[in-house]
Amino acid sequence: MNGKITPQTVSSQSPKLLDRVREKIRFKHYSIRTEQSYVDWIRRFILFHNKRHPIGMGPAEVEAFLTHLAVQGKVAASTQNQARSALLFLYKDVLGQPLPWLDNIEQAKRSQRLPVVLTHAEVKAVLSGLDGTHRLLANLLYGIGMRLMEGVRLRVKDIDFNQREVVVRDGKGGKDRVTPLPATLIEPLQGHLARVQSLHHQDLQAGCGAVYLPDALERKYPNANREWGWQYVFPSRQRSVDPRSGVTRRHHADEKGIQRAMQKAVREAGLAKLATPHTLRHSFATHLLMAGYDIRTVQELLGHSDVRTTMIYTHILKRGGKSVISPLDSL
Repeated sequence: MNGKITPQTVSSQSPKLLDRVREKIRFKHYSIRTEQSYVDWIRRFILFHNKRHPIGMGPAEVEAFLTHLAVQGKVAASTQNQARSALLFLYKDVLGQPLPWLDNIEQAKRSQRLPVVLTHAEVKAVLSGLDGTHRLLANLLYGIGMRLMEGVRLRVKDIDFNQREVVVRDGKGGKDRVTPLPATLIEPLQGHLARVQSLHHQDLQAGCGAVYLPDALERKYPNANREWGWQYVFPSRQRSVDPRSGVTRRHHADEKGIQRAMQKAVREAGLAKLATPHTLRHSFATHLLMAGYDIRTVQELLGHSDVRTTMIYTHILKRGGKSVISPLDSL
């Protein structure tokens, strides 16, 4: 791939290129977050190379950009991998020019840190510092071991009060899993859903009430998006315009709200730990292992593909050398 496109030419062509990227992403049913991330990385790649068009660049320029992120940018390994995925998608799926394996890239070093875990008392203190919907959602995250986005994307139909279980749809890796519904959350959830259903009825009366449906379900079942079962358990307080379809509807709650609320609750609880909503998932797994549940059960509840991912929580149980007697105590 030789030749250059002038900055003047690129400035007129790059919007078309990014539109092609968006079109391809939507054709493959990738999430809007993936779309926003990929478009941003591709734009940064073009700007890094002085607005040269990607068709005039190749593996050398991709390697230079990704190496720069690791060496000068000092980004995390996950961030570099995200940028790499975006550029591979650009060349393979949009431009039809697959890149060879990029062996010459300076890899960002993966951290080997153990996840932050709260004690039972710390979890109780943090949850007590939350109110309303934030408290209910945080209780679900800890009680079921869900990821934050799995929680805010939860649909009404996926909660089965009779069987006392929750189906977590489209988790990491596109997998579904079933988890038990804590008995203490049944009554609060039912009261919450009664209020959400009232809000849904108001939306229907206002000519709205449709919700986003994944993949091609909206075309296959044109009326399903207004059905109660498909509504979000934690809807947004306000309606908004879908950036893809332009339709005004009520999306799920913004995850930033619970993030800010928990940050405040952690601070007010006097904890020095850097706890986030995801810390509740880590605490769920660790506390199950402490209670004697086997590693395979915890793996299934968390939705991990590989038990080695779940094994990190066994290291947390051993952290601090609890089974080792310090020589200082022997003096």
